[in-house]
Amino acid sequence: MFALFEDAGKFLAGRVMSEADSSVQIELDSGKRVKVKQAHVLLRFEQPQPSQLFAAAQPLATEIDLDLAWEFAPDDEFGFADLAREYFDAKAGPVEQTAALLRLFEAPHYFRRTGKGRFRKAPAETVKAALAAIERKRQQQAQIEQWAQELIEGRCPTPIKEQLYRILFKPDKNALEYKAVVEAARRSHQAPLELLKRAGAIENAYQFHWRRFLFEHFPKGYAFAPVETPPVKDELPLAPQSAFSIDDSSTTEIDDALSVQGLGSGTVVFGVHIAAPGLAISPGSALDAIARTRYSTVYMPGYKITMLPDEVVQAYTLLEGRDCPAVSIYFTVDESTLEIRGSETRLERVRIASNLRHDQLGEVITQDSLAGRAVADYPFAAELAFAFRLAQHLKAQREIVRGKPETFTRPDYSFKLLGNDGREPDGSERVQIDVRRRGEPLDLIVAEAMILANSTWGGWLAELSVPGIYRSQPSLAPGIKVRMSTKPLPHAGMGVKQYTWATSPLRRYVDLVNQWQIIACARHGRTAALAAPFKPKDADLFSIISAFDAAYTAYNDFQHTIERYWTLRYLAQEGWSELAATVMKDGLVRAESLPLVFRALGAEALPRGVRVRVRLTGMDELTLDVHASVVERLPDETAAAQAPEELEEDSEELQAGPLELAIDVGEEGASEGDNSAPPAAPAG
Repeated sequence: MFALFEDAGKFLAGRVMSEADSSVQIELDSGKRVKVKQAHVLLRFEQPQPSQLFAAAQPLATEIDLDLAWEFAPDDEFGFADLAREYFDAKAGPVEQTAALLRLFEAPHYFRRTGKGRFRKAPAETVKAALAAIERKRQQQAQIEQWAQELIEGRCPTPIKEQLYRILFKPDKNALEYKAVVEAARRSHQAPLELLKRAGAIENAYQFHWRRFLFEHFPKGYAFAPVETPPVKDELPLAPQSAFSIDDSSTTEIDDALSVQGLGSGTVVFGVHIAAPGLAISPGSALDAIARTRYSTVYMPGYKITMLPDEVVQAYTLLEGRDCPAVSIYFTVDESTLEIRGSETRLERVRIASNLRHDQLGEVITQDSLAGRAVADYPFAAELAFAFRLAQHLKAQREIVRGKPETFTRPDYSFKLLGNDGREPDGSERVQIDVRRRGEPLDLIVAEAMILANSTWGGWLAELSVPGIYRSQPSLAPGIKVRMSTKPLPHAGMGVKQYTWATSPLRRYVDLVNQWQIIACARHGRTAALAAPFKPKDADLFSIISAFDAAYTAYNDFQHTIERYWTLRYLAQEGWSELAATVMKDGLVRAESLPLVFRALGAEALPRGVRVRVRLTGMDELTLDVHASVVERLPDETAAAQAPEELEEDSEELQAGPLELAIDVGEEGASEGDNSAPPAAPAG
């Protein structure tokens, strides 16, 4: 006697060895004996042998027409043997009954299980819907197969090309496009990025980086909707003196200007004048919503995405020849000792006499000319000379607090796309990379003036109990980073008691927020806390800090990415095959004449600071990888001047490894589950 039984969703058969009231001992063909509950035994038979039973029943099961079987099946609950007798004939034997069981079991959309070997046919509507779903799934699988084959053959289907960035970086793993790429990558044994590149989905490396950034941060595009530019309603007094700004020629968001009064009198009034969009844009307004959506201007070589519409920027920018609304802070300075005796903040209009440009005057305005050792044939020579003296003094004072001097042995680099004229680049432009040493006189004047204004305003807000957004750093110990908060804490990197960002309100949202708070202080004095837009412990401030920090970090990362792209383009454009570099750590080296950090074979065993010559053996503009090897060790005459912290600074930002893709391809398939950035101020 043989028995067919169910075990954990599988059907097995064997010889009955013994029987009890509640169980049966069955020997399988393998010789293994199992104890089976009586309720799990579905069929007893004499012939054929168990192995022959399944060999005959399985092909017969596939021949059973489910539509016909559904028609034959009783309306009430039935057993598989009942269906076999209805479908085949009244004398259906073990083979036919087993075939019926297998077919019923594998068709839950036609027949629902109600017990061991017991079924009930599904309602007609359910069957119809299930069949439609099965057909739809079949068609979808056929579509996946078709698209996958096209990708393998080097053609990219239009739907996949249209969904490229979503597939790679924010995929819907149930989408047909995603599944097709995974299937093609698995079958062709190619990485998804390489597969898509070969299939023509990625035609241009620059556009790939650019469109990826837009997909992640500007999915609806970056054009501004029409918006009204509100005027400054305040009747602002006109400042008695004129001011001048210092920026690059490409800068359109001119946030800050300087003035100097009283030279030769013993007491000098040094003014820092900040563009005042906060006098016109109110919290909660349409323009505030725009600025708060973007949080910052996005800079990249040859192009930028501004935080505010251009017509709004032009209404408040400190443009030469205009009387511009400004939030000004005046410092009373002893002309001989450079001691700052006091400060005063005013809301006023300031005549901007000149927009001085770094790139036009950087070679003319030198330390020698500012110190009187060379001819100073340029505008505001006396004012700039005093501002430079003051900047040097302020820097020295901060360095005492820092505990060590700030060193700027590495240069800044500026990128210019030739013939671009501010249009959105396409990646084919010729690029020019220029060098400007950090800490040059004009940079130092602006940087120290802004640090002085930001730290003083930060202290003033705290004194009046008006909350602001601060940047702090507890110490200069390795790994201690700058943080943003609403507390006026020391900034060790800057060497100041507290530090805000309030001098770039046209291009950073936190500066605009702080400007609103400063304006309240200027208008209301000791009662400013009652009138300021943001109150102490305002949850909205914490929300702004979090969102700004995320956006600002992402924008900076993109700027580094796209600058690296243009650096690789420059290397190819100029035909460079070798570079002088300085060893950093973990096999990384920094190019001495370009803003480029990369790995070089042979650098792993060399100490930091060693100069080497490396040979470039390959570059990938898509992944931004550089392949190189050390050729020789160079004399170390310049390495000693390199500050140790500068050997590590920005290494993570400037090193680009393989792209981090969200697409997941396993062995078995998918697993479920300004035209250039402004010069950088000192750290902070």
